[in-house]
Amino acid sequence: MACRGGCCSSAGRLNADNARFLLLAVLIVLYMLCGAAVFSAIELPTEREAKERWEERLENFTRRHNLSRAELRHFLREYEEASVAGIRVDDIRPRWDFTGAFYFVGTVVSTIGFGMTTPATVGGKIFLIFYGLIGCAGTILFFNLFLERLITVIAYVMKSCHERQLRRKGVLPHNGRRGSGTSEVDSLAGWKPSVYYVMLILCVASLIISCCASAMYTPIEGWSYFDSLYFCFVAFSTIGFGDLVSSQNMKYESQGLYRFGNFVFILMGVCCIYSLFNVISIVIKQSINWILKKLDCRCCHRCQRKLFRSRRNVVMPGNVRSRRNISIETDAVNESDTDGRRLSGEMISMKDFLASNKVSLAIMQKQLSETANGYPRQMSSNSKQNGFSGGVGALAIMNNRLAETSVDR
Repeated sequence: MACRGGCCSSAGRLNADNARFLLLAVLIVLYMLCGAAVFSAIELPTEREAKERWEERLENFTRRHNLSRAELRHFLREYEEASVAGIRVDDIRPRWDFTGAFYFVGTVVSTIGFGMTTPATVGGKIFLIFYGLIGCAGTILFFNLFLERLITVIAYVMKSCHERQLRRKGVLPHNGRRGSGTSEVDSLAGWKPSVYYVMLILCVASLIISCCASAMYTPIEGWSYFDSLYFCFVAFSTIGFGDLVSSQNMKYESQGLYRFGNFVFILMGVCCIYSLFNVISIVIKQSINWILKKLDCRCCHRCQRKLFRSRRNVVMPGNVRSRRNISIETDAVNESDTDGRRLSGEMISMKDFLASNKVSLAIMQKQLSETANGYPRQMSSNSKQNGFSGGVGALAIMNNRLAETSVDR
Protein backbone atom coordinates (compact mmCIF):
# COMPACT_ATOMS: atom_id res chain seq x y z
CA MET A 1 0.00 0.00 0.00
CA ALA A 2 2.41 2.58 -1.18
CA CYS A 3 0.79 5.65 -2.69
CA ARG A 4 2.31 8.92 -3.67
CA GLY A 5 0.79 12.08 -2.33
CA GLY A 6 -0.21 13.60 0.96
CA CYS A 7 -3.41 11.63 1.55
CA CYS A 8 -1.57 8.33 1.38
CA SER A 9 1.57 9.26 3.31
CA SER A 10 0.37 7.37 6.39
CA ALA A 11 -0.83 4.40 4.34
CA GLY A 12 2.51 4.22 2.59
CA ARG A 13 4.27 3.53 5.87
CA LEU A 14 1.86 0.64 6.57
CA ASN A 15 3.06 -2.49 4.81
CA ALA A 16 0.75 -5.14 3.42
CA ASP A 17 1.18 -7.59 6.31
CA ASN A 18 0.23 -5.03 8.96
CA ALA A 19 -2.68 -3.79 6.87
CA ARG A 20 -3.91 -7.36 6.46
CA PHE A 21 -3.59 -7.97 10.20
CA LEU A 22 -5.47 -4.79 11.13
CA LEU A 23 -8.24 -5.43 8.60
CA LEU A 24 -8.65 -9.00 9.86
CA ALA A 25 -8.83 -7.79 13.46
CA VAL A 26 -11.55 -5.27 12.54
CA LEU A 27 -13.52 -7.91 10.63
CA ILE A 28 -13.27 -10.37 13.54
CA VAL A 29 -14.53 -7.75 15.99
CA LEU A 30 -17.44 -6.93 13.68
CA TYR A 31 -18.14 -10.65 13.26
CA MET A 32 -18.20 -11.12 17.03
CA LEU A 33 -20.53 -8.14 17.50
CA CYS A 34 -22.95 -9.51 14.92
CA GLY A 35 -22.79 -12.98 16.49
CA ALA A 36 -23.41 -11.56 19.96
CA ALA A 37 -26.46 -9.67 18.68
CA VAL A 38 -27.91 -12.76 16.98
CA PHE A 39 -27.34 -15.12 19.93
CA SER A 40 -28.67 -12.56 22.38
CA ALA A 41 -31.85 -12.15 20.35
CA ILE A 42 -32.33 -15.93 20.09
CA GLU A 43 -31.31 -17.18 23.54
CA LEU A 44 -32.14 -14.33 25.93
CA PRO A 45 -35.96 -14.91 25.97
CA THR A 46 -35.44 -18.61 26.71
CA GLU A 47 -33.03 -17.77 29.53
CA ARG A 48 -35.55 -15.40 31.12
CA GLU A 49 -38.36 -17.96 30.89
CA ALA A 50 -36.15 -20.65 32.46
CA LYS A 51 -35.18 -18.30 35.29
CA GLU A 52 -38.84 -17.46 36.00
CA ARG A 53 -39.79 -21.15 36.04
CA TRP A 54 -36.91 -21.94 38.39
CA GLU A 55 -37.85 -19.19 40.82
CA GLU A 56 -41.45 -20.45 40.84
CA ARG A 57 -40.36 -24.03 41.50
CA LEU A 58 -37.99 -22.90 44.24
CA GLU A 59 -40.77 -20.93 45.93
CA ASN A 60 -43.21 -23.86 45.75
CA PHE A 61 -40.61 -26.31 47.10
CA THR A 62 -39.72 -24.16 50.09
CA ARG A 63 -43.38 -23.57 50.90
CA ARG A 64 -44.33 -27.25 50.57
CA HIS A 65 -41.47 -28.57 52.74
CA ASN A 66 -41.37 -25.64 55.16
CA LEU A 67 -37.78 -24.69 54.33
CA SER A 68 -36.16 -21.31 54.25
CA ARG A 69 -34.66 -19.95 51.04
CA ALA A 70 -31.22 -19.63 52.66
CA GLU A 71 -31.10 -23.31 53.71
CA LEU A 72 -32.19 -24.54 50.29
CA ARG A 73 -29.71 -22.34 48.46
CA HIS A 74 -26.91 -23.54 50.75
CA PHE A 75 -27.81 -27.14 49.92
CA LEU A 76 -27.82 -26.38 46.19
CA ARG A 77 -24.39 -24.74 46.41
CA GLU A 78 -23.04 -27.90 48.05
CA TYR A 79 -24.42 -29.94 45.18
CA GLU A 80 -22.75 -27.63 42.67
CA GLU A 81 -19.41 -28.25 44.39
CA ALA A 82 -20.02 -31.99 44.25
CA SER A 83 -20.95 -31.71 40.58
CA VAL A 84 -17.58 -30.11 39.84
CA ALA A 85 -15.91 -33.15 41.41
CA GLY A 86 -17.88 -35.44 39.08
CA ILE A 87 -20.88 -36.38 41.25
CA ARG A 88 -24.20 -36.61 39.43
CA VAL A 89 -27.74 -37.62 40.40
CA ASP A 90 -27.75 -40.47 37.89
CA ASP A 91 -25.15 -43.21 37.95
CA ILE A 92 -22.26 -42.40 35.64
CA ARG A 93 -18.94 -44.05 34.89
CA PRO A 94 -16.00 -43.40 37.23
CA ARG A 95 -14.14 -40.32 36.12
CA TRP A 96 -10.64 -41.24 37.18
CA ASP A 97 -10.25 -44.92 36.41
CA PHE A 98 -7.83 -45.67 33.58
CA THR A 99 -10.40 -45.46 30.76
CA GLY A 100 -11.91 -42.28 32.23
CA ALA A 101 -8.47 -40.72 32.63
CA PHE A 102 -7.58 -41.70 29.04
CA TYR A 103 -10.76 -39.98 27.82
CA PHE A 104 -9.78 -36.91 29.86
CA VAL A 105 -6.24 -36.66 28.46
CA GLY A 106 -7.70 -37.08 24.97
CA THR A 107 -9.84 -33.99 25.51
CA VAL A 108 -6.78 -32.16 26.87
CA VAL A 109 -4.29 -32.81 24.06
CA SER A 110 -6.94 -32.29 21.38
CA THR A 111 -7.88 -28.95 23.07
CA ILE A 112 -11.57 -30.01 23.20
CA GLY A 113 -11.85 -29.60 26.97
CA PHE A 114 -15.46 -30.62 27.63
CA GLY A 115 -15.20 -29.64 31.29
CA MET A 116 -17.07 -32.70 32.57
CA THR A 117 -13.88 -33.97 34.21
CA THR A 118 -11.38 -31.59 35.80
CA PRO A 119 -8.53 -32.17 38.27
CA ALA A 120 -9.51 -31.29 41.84
CA THR A 121 -6.11 -31.63 43.55
CA VAL A 122 -3.22 -29.17 43.43
CA GLY A 123 -0.87 -31.85 42.14
CA GLY A 124 -3.26 -32.73 39.32
CA LYS A 125 -3.60 -29.09 38.28
CA ILE A 126 0.18 -28.56 38.26
CA PHE A 127 0.74 -31.75 36.25
CA LEU A 128 -2.00 -30.69 33.80
CA ILE A 129 -0.16 -27.43 33.01
CA PHE A 130 3.05 -29.17 31.93
CA TYR A 131 1.28 -32.17 30.40
CA GLY A 132 -1.00 -29.99 28.28
CA LEU A 133 1.88 -27.77 27.16
CA ILE A 134 3.68 -30.66 25.46
CA GLY A 135 0.58 -32.67 24.52
CA CYS A 136 -1.26 -29.82 22.80
CA ALA A 137 1.86 -28.81 20.84
CA GLY A 138 2.42 -32.39 19.67
CA THR A 139 -1.22 -32.85 18.66
CA ILE A 140 -1.28 -29.58 16.70
CA LEU A 141 1.86 -30.77 14.88
CA PHE A 142 0.06 -34.04 14.10
CA PHE A 143 -2.91 -32.14 12.67
CA ASN A 144 -0.60 -30.00 10.51
CA LEU A 145 1.19 -33.06 9.14
CA PHE A 146 -2.20 -34.68 8.47
CA LEU A 147 -3.17 -31.64 6.41
CA GLU A 148 0.13 -31.75 4.52
CA ARG A 149 -0.33 -35.41 3.59
CA LEU A 150 -3.94 -34.83 2.63
CA ILE A 151 -2.93 -32.13 0.15
CA THR A 152 -0.21 -34.42 -1.23
CA VAL A 153 -2.69 -37.27 -1.73
CA ILE A 154 -5.17 -34.95 -3.47
CA ALA A 155 -2.42 -33.70 -5.79
CA TYR A 156 -1.41 -37.29 -6.60
CA VAL A 157 -5.01 -38.30 -7.35
CA MET A 158 -5.51 -35.25 -9.61
CA LYS A 159 -2.30 -36.06 -11.47
CA SER A 160 -3.27 -39.71 -11.91
CA CYS A 161 -6.75 -38.82 -13.19
CA HIS A 162 -5.28 -36.35 -15.67
CA GLU A 163 -2.77 -38.92 -16.95
CA ARG A 164 -5.58 -41.46 -17.36
CA GLN A 165 -7.59 -38.99 -19.43
CA LEU A 166 -4.56 -38.32 -21.62
CA ARG A 167 -4.06 -42.07 -22.16
CA ARG A 168 -7.70 -42.47 -23.21
CA LYS A 169 -7.29 -39.67 -25.74
CA GLY A 170 -4.08 -41.26 -27.01
CA VAL A 171 -1.93 -38.26 -26.18
CA LEU A 172 0.11 -40.15 -23.56
CA PRO A 173 1.37 -43.69 -24.29
CA HIS A 174 0.21 -46.46 -21.97
CA ASN A 175 3.80 -47.28 -20.97
CA GLY A 176 4.57 -43.61 -20.30
CA ARG A 177 4.67 -43.91 -16.52
CA ARG A 178 7.56 -42.15 -14.88
CA GLY A 179 9.88 -44.02 -12.66
CA SER A 180 9.81 -43.72 -8.93
CA GLY A 181 12.19 -41.52 -6.99
CA THR A 182 13.16 -37.96 -7.62
CA SER A 183 11.52 -37.77 -11.06
CA GLU A 184 8.13 -38.66 -9.60
CA VAL A 185 8.47 -36.02 -6.92
CA ASP A 186 9.45 -33.42 -9.52
CA SER A 187 6.51 -34.36 -11.73
CA LEU A 188 4.13 -34.10 -8.77
CA ALA A 189 5.47 -30.67 -7.79
CA GLY A 190 3.59 -28.99 -10.61
CA TRP A 191 0.25 -30.45 -9.51
CA LYS A 192 -1.07 -28.14 -6.84
CA PRO A 193 -4.76 -28.62 -6.06
CA SER A 194 -6.95 -25.58 -5.77
CA VAL A 195 -7.88 -24.50 -2.26
CA TYR A 196 -11.54 -24.73 -3.27
CA TYR A 197 -11.19 -28.40 -4.24
CA VAL A 198 -9.50 -29.17 -0.93
CA MET A 199 -12.19 -27.25 0.94
CA LEU A 200 -14.95 -29.15 -0.86
CA ILE A 201 -13.34 -32.52 -0.14
CA LEU A 202 -12.87 -31.66 3.54
CA CYS A 203 -16.48 -30.43 3.80
CA VAL A 204 -17.80 -33.67 2.32
CA ALA A 205 -15.52 -35.79 4.53
CA SER A 206 -16.51 -33.87 7.67
CA LEU A 207 -20.20 -34.18 6.79
CA ILE A 208 -19.95 -37.92 6.19
CA ILE A 209 -18.07 -38.49 9.47
CA SER A 210 -20.56 -36.33 11.40
CA CYS A 211 -23.58 -38.12 9.92
CA CYS A 212 -22.13 -41.57 10.64
CA ALA A 213 -21.14 -40.57 14.18
CA SER A 214 -24.60 -39.08 14.82
CA ALA A 215 -26.21 -42.31 13.64
CA MET A 216 -24.15 -44.07 16.33
CA TYR A 217 -24.78 -41.55 19.12
CA THR A 218 -28.56 -41.24 18.63
CA PRO A 219 -29.60 -44.77 19.75
CA ILE A 220 -26.78 -45.33 22.25
CA GLU A 221 -26.78 -41.97 24.07
CA GLY A 222 -30.52 -41.35 23.66
CA TRP A 223 -30.00 -37.97 21.95
CA SER A 224 -31.98 -36.67 19.02
CA TYR A 225 -30.25 -36.78 15.65
CA PHE A 226 -29.95 -32.99 15.56
CA ASP A 227 -28.40 -32.95 19.05
CA SER A 228 -25.95 -35.61 17.87
CA LEU A 229 -24.95 -33.46 14.88
CA TYR A 230 -24.60 -30.48 17.23
CA PHE A 231 -22.34 -32.52 19.53
CA CYS A 232 -20.23 -33.64 16.56
CA PHE A 233 -19.54 -30.07 15.46
CA VAL A 234 -18.83 -28.85 19.01
CA ALA A 235 -16.47 -31.78 19.66
CA PHE A 236 -14.78 -31.96 16.25
CA SER A 237 -14.15 -28.21 16.17
CA THR A 238 -12.61 -28.46 19.70
CA ILE A 239 -15.10 -25.91 21.05
CA GLY A 240 -16.15 -28.39 23.75
CA PHE A 241 -19.01 -26.73 25.63
CA GLY A 242 -19.64 -29.83 27.76
CA ASP A 243 -23.44 -29.67 27.63
CA LEU A 244 -23.42 -32.96 25.68
CA VAL A 245 -20.59 -35.43 26.25
CA SER A 246 -20.39 -38.93 24.83
CA SER A 247 -19.45 -42.13 26.68
CA GLN A 248 -20.36 -40.90 30.18
CA ASN A 249 -22.96 -43.47 31.30
CA MET A 250 -22.10 -46.36 33.55
CA LYS A 251 -22.89 -49.14 31.09
CA TYR A 252 -23.56 -49.43 27.37
CA GLU A 253 -24.45 -52.25 25.07
CA SER A 254 -21.22 -53.38 23.39
CA GLN A 255 -19.37 -50.95 25.63
CA GLY A 256 -15.85 -51.67 24.37
CA LEU A 257 -16.86 -51.42 20.72
CA TYR A 258 -18.75 -48.18 21.34
CA ARG A 259 -15.84 -46.53 23.14
CA PHE A 260 -13.48 -47.55 20.34
CA GLY A 261 -15.87 -46.16 17.72
CA ASN A 262 -16.25 -42.97 19.75
CA PHE A 263 -12.48 -42.54 19.84
CA VAL A 264 -12.09 -43.15 16.09
CA PHE A 265 -14.90 -40.78 15.12
CA ILE A 266 -13.60 -37.98 17.35
CA LEU A 267 -10.05 -38.42 16.03
CA MET A 268 -11.11 -38.39 12.38
CA GLY A 269 -13.57 -35.55 12.92
CA VAL A 270 -11.05 -33.33 14.70
CA CYS A 271 -8.45 -33.91 11.95
CA CYS A 272 -10.92 -33.05 9.18
CA ILE A 273 -12.47 -30.02 10.87
CA TYR A 274 -9.05 -28.64 11.88
CA SER A 275 -7.82 -29.01 8.31
CA LEU A 276 -11.04 -27.43 7.03
CA PHE A 277 -10.57 -24.43 9.31
CA ASN A 278 -7.05 -23.88 8.00
CA VAL A 279 -8.16 -24.14 4.38
CA ILE A 280 -11.01 -21.69 5.02
CA SER A 281 -8.43 -19.33 6.53
CA ILE A 282 -6.66 -19.31 3.14
CA VAL A 283 -9.93 -18.25 1.49
CA ILE A 284 -10.40 -15.53 4.10
CA LYS A 285 -6.85 -14.34 3.49
CA GLN A 286 -7.52 -14.19 -0.24
CA SER A 287 -10.62 -12.10 0.41
CA ILE A 288 -8.65 -9.72 2.63
CA ASN A 289 -5.95 -9.39 -0.04
CA TRP A 290 -8.67 -8.58 -2.61
CA ILE A 291 -10.15 -5.89 -0.33
CA LEU A 292 -6.72 -4.35 0.28
CA LYS A 293 -5.95 -4.40 -3.43
CA LYS A 294 -9.20 -2.60 -4.24
CA LEU A 295 -8.57 0.00 -1.55
CA ASP A 296 -4.98 0.44 -2.70
CA CYS A 297 -5.97 0.90 -6.35
CA ARG A 298 -8.59 3.52 -5.51
CA CYS A 299 -6.18 5.38 -3.24
CA CYS A 300 -3.37 5.36 -5.81
CA HIS A 301 -5.66 6.49 -8.61
CA ARG A 302 -7.02 9.37 -6.52
CA CYS A 303 -3.55 10.49 -5.40
CA GLN A 304 -2.06 10.35 -8.88
CA ARG A 305 -4.93 12.40 -10.25
CA LYS A 306 -4.47 15.06 -7.56
CA LEU A 307 -0.71 15.07 -8.14
CA PHE A 308 -1.12 15.57 -11.88
CA ARG A 309 -3.62 18.43 -11.44
CA SER A 310 -1.47 20.26 -8.89
CA ARG A 311 1.74 20.08 -10.93
CA ARG A 312 0.47 20.13 -14.47
CA ASN A 313 1.41 23.75 -15.29
CA VAL A 314 3.95 24.48 -12.57
CA VAL A 315 7.47 25.53 -13.60
CA MET A 316 9.89 24.26 -11.00
CA PRO A 317 13.28 25.95 -10.48
CA GLY A 318 16.22 23.94 -11.58
CA ASN A 319 18.03 24.05 -8.27
CA VAL A 320 15.18 22.53 -6.21
CA ARG A 321 16.34 19.40 -4.48
CA SER A 322 14.80 16.16 -5.50
CA ARG A 323 12.91 14.36 -2.76
CA ARG A 324 13.57 10.82 -3.77
CA ASN A 325 13.36 8.27 -1.00
CA ILE A 326 15.49 5.40 -2.15
CA SER A 327 15.06 2.00 -0.50
CA ILE A 328 17.62 -0.56 -1.52
CA GLU A 329 15.86 -3.30 0.46
CA THR A 330 12.60 -2.96 -1.47
CA ASP A 331 14.11 -1.72 -4.75
CA ALA A 332 11.49 1.04 -4.69
CA VAL A 333 11.93 4.70 -5.59
CA ASN A 334 9.40 7.11 -4.11
CA GLU A 335 9.33 10.04 -6.50
CA SER A 336 7.76 13.41 -5.79
CA ASP A 337 9.08 16.52 -7.54
CA THR A 338 10.77 14.67 -10.38
CA ASP A 339 7.47 13.14 -11.50
CA GLY A 340 5.90 16.60 -11.63
CA ARG A 341 8.67 18.01 -13.81
CA ARG A 342 8.53 15.01 -16.15
CA LEU A 343 4.76 15.25 -16.51
CA SER A 344 4.99 18.98 -17.31
CA GLY A 345 7.72 18.41 -19.90
CA GLU A 346 10.45 20.22 -17.96
CA MET A 347 14.01 18.95 -18.31
CA ILE A 348 15.42 17.22 -15.28
CA SER A 349 18.56 18.48 -13.60
CA MET A 350 21.93 16.74 -13.70
CA LYS A 351 21.57 15.83 -10.02
CA ASP A 352 18.32 13.98 -10.72
CA PHE A 353 19.92 12.16 -13.63
CA LEU A 354 22.90 11.03 -11.52
CA ALA A 355 20.61 10.01 -8.65
CA SER A 356 18.50 7.83 -10.94
CA ASN A 357 21.61 6.14 -12.34
CA LYS A 358 22.92 5.61 -8.82
CA VAL A 359 19.68 3.87 -7.87
CA SER A 360 19.79 1.66 -10.96
CA LEU A 361 23.39 0.66 -10.22
CA ALA A 362 22.53 -0.10 -6.59
CA ILE A 363 19.59 -2.29 -7.61
CA MET A 364 21.72 -4.10 -10.18
CA GLN A 365 24.48 -4.72 -7.63
CA LYS A 366 21.95 -6.08 -5.16
CA GLN A 367 20.46 -8.43 -7.76
CA LEU A 368 23.88 -9.69 -8.82
CA SER A 369 24.84 -10.24 -5.19
CA GLU A 370 21.68 -12.23 -4.53
CA THR A 371 22.20 -14.31 -7.66
CA ALA A 372 25.80 -15.06 -6.67
CA ASN A 373 24.75 -16.07 -3.16
CA GLY A 374 21.99 -18.34 -4.46
CA TYR A 375 18.95 -16.39 -3.25
CA PRO A 376 16.06 -16.75 -5.71
CA ARG A 377 14.81 -13.19 -5.81
CA GLN A 378 11.97 -13.86 -8.24
CA MET A 379 10.35 -16.48 -6.04
CA SER A 380 10.37 -14.26 -2.97
CA SER A 381 8.91 -11.31 -4.83
CA ASN A 382 6.14 -13.45 -6.27
CA SER A 383 5.31 -14.90 -2.90
CA LYS A 384 5.01 -11.40 -1.51
CA GLN A 385 2.77 -10.37 -4.35
CA ASN A 386 0.18 -13.08 -3.72
CA GLY A 387 0.26 -12.41 0.01
CA PHE A 388 1.29 -15.91 1.14
CA SER A 389 4.98 -15.45 1.85
CA GLY A 390 6.16 -17.47 4.81
CA GLY A 391 3.62 -18.38 7.43
CA VAL A 392 3.42 -20.16 10.75
CA GLY A 393 2.04 -23.62 11.47
CA ALA A 394 -0.58 -24.79 9.01
CA LEU A 395 -0.13 -21.67 6.85
CA ALA A 396 3.56 -22.51 6.43
CA ILE A 397 2.68 -26.11 5.52
CA MET A 398 0.10 -25.01 2.93
CA ASN A 399 2.44 -22.37 1.49
CA ASN A 400 3.28 -23.26 -2.15
CA ARG A 401 1.28 -26.51 -1.89
CA LEU A 402 -2.04 -25.12 -3.11
CA ALA A 403 -2.66 -23.42 -6.42
CA GLU A 404 -3.67 -20.19 -4.71
CA THR A 405 -0.52 -20.06 -2.54
CA SER A 406 1.91 -21.09 -5.28
CA VAL A 407 4.68 -18.74 -6.31
CA ASP A 408 4.22 -19.83 -9.90
CA ARG A 409 0.84 -18.11 -10.24
